[in-house]
Parts: sequence; structure tokens; C-alpha cells
Amino acid sequence: MEEQAEVKAIIGRLREESKPHWDPPPKSPAGSPNILFIVLDDVGFAQLGCYGSDIATPNMDGMAEEGLMYTNFHTTAMCSPTRSCLLTGRNHHSNGMACITEFATGYPGYNCTIPKENGFLSETLSKEGYSCFALGKWHLTPDEETNMAATKERWPLGRGFERFYGFLGGHSDQFDPNLIYDNHPVTPPRTAEEGYHLTEDMVEKAQEFITDLKNVEPDKPFFMYFAPGAMHAPHQAPAEWIEKYRGKFDHGWEKWREEIYQRQLRDGVIPENTQLPPRPKWVQDWETLSGTQKRVYARFMEVYAGFLEHTDFHIGRLLEYLKQIDQYDNTLIMLVSDNGASSEGGPDGSTSEARLFNAVPFTLDENLAELDKLGGPDSYCNYPWGWTWAGNAPLKRWKTETHEGGVADPMIVQWPNAIKAKGEMRRQYVHAIDLVPTVLELLGLQAPDDLDGHAQKPLEGTSFGYSLDEAEADGRHLTQYYEMMGCRAIYHRGWKAVTWHRKAAPIRGLEGRSFDDDVWELYHVAEDFSEYRDLAGEYPDRLRELQDLWWAEAGRYNVLPLDDRAMERMFEPRPKPYEDKQEYIYFPDGAPIGEGVAVNVKNRSHTIVAEVEIPPDGAEGVLLCHGGRYGGYTFYVKDQRLRYAYNFLNMERHRMVSSDVIPSGAVKLEFRFEKDSVEGIGPGGQGLLLINGKKVGEGRIPRTIGVRYHLADSGFCCGYNSQSPVVDDYSSPFKFSGKNRPCDSNDRRQGLLRPRIGAQDCHGQAIGNASYSRL
Repeated sequence: MEEQAEVKAIIGRLREESKPHWDPPPKSPAGSPNILFIVLDDVGFAQLGCYGSDIATPNMDGMAEEGLMYTNFHTTAMCSPTRSCLLTGRNHHSNGMACITEFATGYPGYNCTIPKENGFLSETLSKEGYSCFALGKWHLTPDEETNMAATKERWPLGRGFERFYGFLGGHSDQFDPNLIYDNHPVTPPRTAEEGYHLTEDMVEKAQEFITDLKNVEPDKPFFMYFAPGAMHAPHQAPAEWIEKYRGKFDHGWEKWREEIYQRQLRDGVIPENTQLPPRPKWVQDWETLSGTQKRVYARFMEVYAGFLEHTDFHIGRLLEYLKQIDQYDNTLIMLVSDNGASSEGGPDGSTSEARLFNAVPFTLDENLAELDKLGGPDSYCNYPWGWTWAGNAPLKRWKTETHEGGVADPMIVQWPNAIKAKGEMRRQYVHAIDLVPTVLELLGLQAPDDLDGHAQKPLEGTSFGYSLDEAEADGRHLTQYYEMMGCRAIYHRGWKAVTWHRKAAPIRGLEGRSFDDDVWELYHVAEDFSEYRDLAGEYPDRLRELQDLWWAEAGRYNVLPLDDRAMERMFEPRPKPYEDKQEYIYFPDGAPIGEGVAVNVKNRSHTIVAEVEIPPDGAEGVLLCHGGRYGGYTFYVKDQRLRYAYNFLNMERHRMVSSDVIPSGAVKLEFRFEKDSVEGIGPGGQGLLLINGKKVGEGRIPRTIGVRYHLADSGFCCGYNSQSPVVDDYSSPFKFSGKNRPCDSNDRRQGLLRPRIGAQDCHGQAIGNASYSRL
């Protein structure tokens, strides 16, 4: 029987006999501080100026001078997992966030569905009188739920935030982002040609949110999660910021790393006994490179450095605004990176990350041809992994791996009104799950037992509040497991056991190594910060104890079953609220549809049909498209001709144009693709254009994108092209200008055009043969 809420008002026969009651709104104690999390993306341990770099980051360095630098802070080695830890205080597998949301699988630790029992800090603070805002990168919503038809309970406004402005996926074009405002998509307020950049926009919106709050309730504190998406690829910044660094990295990554290391020793960022591990064999020796290689590789790093300084400048704008409105001194700021520096650019760097997800490597000649575009709107670049290695100095390995280069990151903590120590460093071991319990302790709050009817699981982090004023206090976070795509580690009381696992990559023809064959290393990280000396041979019993402890922690936190796949997880079947069909009907001008739920024509034969009404003076525009500048397809009308273009990862563009002019009146426009082979990923095939059933054009597409058009610029659109155009034949949005197709009385599907896509199981991820429907 449902329990009735307690009635606190006195209810009589008449108003004169009754007494009203109002529950007071939640109110924080007087003087409660604002909370600001600044979350950088893919910033390595050594890349900020205060951590040893010579890249100019004066505003973040200033935060360190006014606050505390933590030099033993750790993350999970990947973005979505770490962000789930930062916001819940629980481990990433406890959150179901073993990896990024696009890699979800059907196990509790891997389904990328953060349970309500693991409440967000925003959900707690909103009930304690705080306004909660999220800006920038989210990447905590399952891929199949990032669309307008999906539930919004795992979007920011469904997890305690009251306002959101940013993007839902893993990364974004900085000049042409796929923006979400609260629960709906919006167009950026300016174009790249008009000077738009995402980081600048984020700061302006952050200021707006704070202003709107303080104009109404000046004493109400806020919690702001500010995650601009920098420094994740694409590395993009205004040209003047990049030009500051021309020639600054011509001496190469080995010398740059050595210079960083010496500054770290000088400034006490690392313990004085820290050794610098040698260059691994998979990082090229700079001195053996050709002049062309050096020129190209150095330019990639100049772009990154300009992007980082540009990001620092705009973070400084946000901090300056807090000072202007007298909120700075009473704001607790925690600035972190979500994992180590990224090696996803490969040995030579890349100008389109979509190629990474489709296992299509870059060549030096291709990068050289794009050199003058690096960092601009026409480039989606990521630097060569030699700079990754150097940017994590003095640590081994990088993002996605559980050696210290993947999991040790910068963290700066500042609260002028409350933290007495200024410009000091802290060596206590801290993990991403520790931020929530620290904030709650500093606010004098207990973690709630219940949030909106959901009994809460205990926090798994440990407050580091004790360390704010006690530099020499013993660390209290004593044990921490790690797992990322098969790489594993365990920290326990100053010791660490770790194994690098060779990941399986079937689409690249690479076999993984058996987990049973993995070689574990042992380091006394309390004395050997850089994991320089492997002690596994000297202390086999201790290594075995730590391995056993790892398995115990794995069972405790939903780490099993181990899964060493990466991109192959994208093919994992996932539940959908609808059945797969052989025909999909789309209507014009709706919001872009994410690749996780849009009709999937990859690796299949298929047909697209658009039923339209062409006015006497003709029409033009996009009928249907998926993707953008870095890969996809578009079916459109221009100059009275029917056209189809296929963009293979910004490398090749294959175009078809009808021989006939499109007639006026009711017209059926059609594209058919018949793939070559029954099996395989990314097969080529033959394309046909038809007008009213008559073949009017054809063309060959020698290879197709087999895995993903892109993780950022991949909106599926009917009647227009969102974000960047698939081809340079038009400018977005290039909306179709035809008229409504008349519908008979039995057809309620009114619209500008009604494209239909037919293919066997077009939505699923199977890659077998598929015949198109006869429409």
C-alpha cells in the first residue's frame, strides 16, 4: 500500500479553523563556498607550466601559486571512466563505466549506465541549496541515448544539473561543435569565420549562468562542472596562438623531455631521487628522423602548445570574472586532467581522428600536404606519440594504459578563504574518486543515504581534506585498483604491481595476448615515482600478494569479465526501444541523429528514396546526409541535378551526378548501393542514381567507412547538413527548398520530403550481406 506524505498543515472545515504550512526550500549555510571543477582533457603529467613544461600556462600556474599542487594524483587512464569517478566518488566499474560510452557491453561494470544508487555530486548539492551547472564535455550518456527520442535521465539535467551547455560525446570540433543547450541541440552563436571557438563560448556561457544566479539570489552558492574538451583532439586554436610557438620544438621530443625533467627536479615537482626512464623502442629517435619528419612533427606540437595556452587564457577569463563579482576568494576550485597524454595520433600524427576508429593509418606525405591547415577549421589533428611520451615525463606509457603515464595527472586545489598554505605541493596519493568525499567533508556534509528514493551505495573514495593544511600527513587512500581495456594495476601502501596487456584488434589484424601470459611488474612507487626499477624478480612474494589483491578488488568493483577489445566493442549489440527494420522513414528538419541510433548503412547494400515535390523554378539542397568534413555521405540536389557524394575519411571523395535534369512536380529520387563482397568491413561497391525509376547516373565507390563516420561530427540529417558539409560542393546547412509532396488521405506522414532507406537489418551492427528493399 502506498505511503501517504505527512500533512504538516492543520486542515479544518474552514480557512479560519486551519493553519497553512510551507516546507522551506533547501538553503545552504551562510558563507558556503562555490565549488568549481575544471576538467582538462588528455593533459599529461608534465604539460602544464607549473608541472615542468615551458608551454605558457600563467593562469593555471597562478592557481598553483595561490593554492596547492598535488603531484601524486591519479585517474583511470580514460575520459568517461575518470569523469564518472570525479562526479560520483565511486570507481569507474562500480559506475558501469569501464571505458568510453561508445564501447559499452552488457556487463554491470561495462554497460556505461551509471546507476542511480551512485548519486552525482550535483544531485547531492542541489538538495543542499546549491545551483548546479555543467558546461563542455559530458561523455557520460550511453551512445544510443544521445538523441532527441531517448530518455534524458542520463543527460546532465537528469543527474542533478539545472543547466547544461556543451556536447554529449567524447570530443568536439572546436570551431564547429555539435552543441546541446540543456536538453536540445543549438547552433553555435558564431561561425569560425566570425571568430568562434568552443572554449571561448564555454566561458561566456559560464559567466552567463553565474550572472543569472547571482542577479536573483546573490548569496546562493553554485557548483560548476567546467569541462571545455581541451586538450583532446582535435587540437584547434586561432592561428595567432599557434604562431607563438613556431620553431619552439625543433629540438625534438627527447631534448624537450629532458628539459622538463630537469625543471621538475629543480622545482620539486618530482622527488629528488626520481630517475628518467629511457626512450622506449616504439618512440622514434629524433636524431634519426629526416628533415621533413622533424618539420611535420614539430608543427603538430606547435599546434598543441598554442591550443593549451589559448585554453589557459580563457580559464583565466573565468577566474577573473569570479574576482570581478567578488566570488573568487570563496570558491573551492579543483583543476584536474582526466587521463595521461594521448597517443592516438600514432607515430606520425594524424589530421583526422576518424581514421583511428577505422584503422586507416596516416602517411608522412599526407600529413605534409596538410601542414598549413594544422590547428585550423579544416584539420582534426592529434600530435605524434613522441610528444605524448615527453608530455608525461618522467613517466612511462600514456592514456588507456595503467602505468603511471596513463594514470598520473595534474591536480591543483585552491580556496583562498580557507586553505592557509599557498604555493605548496602535496605528495599524498589521491585518486579521482576522492574529490566528492573531500568536497562533502569541507562543506560539513554527509553523503546522503537516499537520493530521490534511491538508496545510495557508500562512497568508495577517501577525503584528502586532511592534506590541505598538513603537508607531511600520511596518505589515507591506501589501495586502488586499475583496469583499462585489459591493462591492469594495483596500488597498495606505496607499492604498485602493473601489467601492460597487448589489446586485441581484429579489424587491424592484430591478435591480443592471453591474459595468462601477461608479465607483471613491481615498483615501490613511494620511492620510485617514475617506475624506473622493476622489482618483480627481487620480491616475487610481494608481487603475488598484490596480484591476489587485484583479483579481490576486481570482484568487489565489477571489473570482471576482462575484455581487451577496443573499437571492436562498437559492434556489440545493445538494447533498443524499437525493433530493427528493413525500411526506415525520416522527416525533414529534425535534430541531428547520433550514429548510435541512426540507420546504419555501413557494410551493407542499401537504397535511399526521397519522394519530393519540385516547384517549376527548381529546387536545391540536401535530401539526406550522414557525417561531415571528416567522413560520411550526402544525397542532394544542386543545379537541377541529382547528386550523391561519398567522403572516405577526408581522403577520397566519390561523386555521382545525374545526366538528366530533375523535372518539376512529384518526383521520386533514388540512390542505390550494391556492395562487392558478402563479408568484410568497409567493402567497395557500385552506386546508382535514379529519377522516377530511370537510371540517370552511376559511379564506383572503391572503399567505404566500416566502423564509424566520426565520434563528433557525424549527425544524421534529413533535409539539411548540420555542422561541416560532407563535401565542398555546398555550404551547410544547405536546406532542401522543395515543396511538400502531396499525401493521400490514408497517409498522415506530412513533411517536406520523406526519404526512405531500405536494407536488411539496417540498424544492427552485423557486417554480412544485405539486400536492399524494392521500394
